[in-house]
Amino acid sequence: MATLSASSPSISFFSSSIFLSAPTQTPKSLTLKPHFQTPNLKTLTLIRSQLSTLPILSFIGEKTGETFLSLKSAPPETAKAVVHRGIITDQTNARRGTASTLTRGEVRGGGIKPYPQKKTGRARQGSKRTPLRPGGGVIFGPKPKDWSIKINRKEKQLALSTAISSALLNTIVVDDFADRFDKPKTKEFILAMKRWGLDPSEKSTFLFGEGEEVPENLRLSSRNISTIKMLTPRTLNLFDVLNADKLVFTRAAVDYLNRMYGLSVEGEEEQFEGDEEDESSVADE
Repeated sequence: MATLSASSPSISFFSSSIFLSAPTQTPKSLTLKPHFQTPNLKTLTLIRSQLSTLPILSFIGEKTGETFLSLKSAPPETAKAVVHRGIITDQTNARRGTASTLTRGEVRGGGIKPYPQKKTGRARQGSKRTPLRPGGGVIFGPKPKDWSIKINRKEKQLALSTAISSALLNTIVVDDFADRFDKPKTKEFILAMKRWGLDPSEKSTFLFGEGEEVPENLRLSSRNISTIKMLTPRTLNLFDVLNADKLVFTRAAVDYLNRMYGLSVEGEEEQFEGDEEDESSVADE
C-alpha cells in the first residue's frame, strides 16, 4: 500500500485525492448546467469536466510542450462511492468461483457401520462419510458459484475517468519512445525513467494509445521491474490506475482518453434543448 508523502504524493487506492477529504489542489472544473429554468424541479447535480494541462517531455527529459486532458468526473460528494463500486465490481468479477468440496453424500465410501453401536466405549458412528471423521464430507463447504455482479457501462467509465482525473497532479506525457530501444535493456529504461522524474522503486503505470501495442523490446526492458505496468486501451483497468504512484501517457493515449472519457458540451446542450421542447409540449397539453 502506497503512503502519502509531502514530496511525492501518491494516487494509490487509499491515498488518491478522491479519497481525501481536503485535497491539496483541485483541478479546474467546468460544471454543465441547463440553460432553461424549471421552477418546480429540484436542482440536478451533473457530471463535471476536469480540465488540466499536462507537460510533454521528450525522451531525454526536456519539456517540449503542453497538452490538455478533459475527462468526466463525478461530483465530490459521490466520487468515492462511484470509484469504490467500480473497483469492487472489477475484483468481484475476477473471481473464478471454481472452489468446490464434497458433502457427505458425495464422498466415496460408507454403507457399512464403522464399528458396533455398543460395548466399544466410543461415540456411535453410522458411516465413514460423516464430517466428524478424517476423509469425510465437508459441512457448508464452497461450491461452484457465479460471483459476477452487474455495473452499468457508463458508471464503469465514469469510475475510471474519475480516478484518472484525481491523479492528474501525478501525471506526465512523454513523446513516442517505443522506437528508442533497439534491443532489450533494463538499465537504459531505468535511466529514461529517471530523466522523466520517475522513481523505479515507485509504482508507475504506462498507457499507450489506441492502435498502439507495447513494443517487444520495451516490454522486455521493463518486465524485470516489478513496479511497472504497461497498459493499452484494451488492458486499461481501474485497479492499476489507483494502485500507481505515477501515470505516464503517450500523446496517442491522451487523444484516446479525451475521445472516450471526455465530456461533450455541445451534446449536453442539445439534450437540454430537447428536454425544454418536451416540457413546453407537455405544458401546452
